[in-house]
Amino acid sequence: MGDTNSGMGDKAKGALNEAGGKIREAAGKAMGNEQMEAEGDAQQLKGKAQGKLGDAKDAIEDAREEIKERLS
Repeated sequence: MGDTNSGMGDKAKGALNEAGGKIREAAGKAMGNEQMEAEGDAQQLKGKAQGKLGDAKDAIEDAREEIKERLS
């Protein structure tokens, strides 16, 4: 399976985006920069979406493997 289909890769990218977003949001709050705060929030949402994509890819792969086993 290639990296483009890797649920784990999407989950890792998602976790990094969530962490980076939290840092950016906190920095924005500390500096009174509403735009940076909003960008951090958006980055966190992107990370959560990437994580969910990874979960979906893993579920599809699990289902594919189960079907493959049943047909064997």
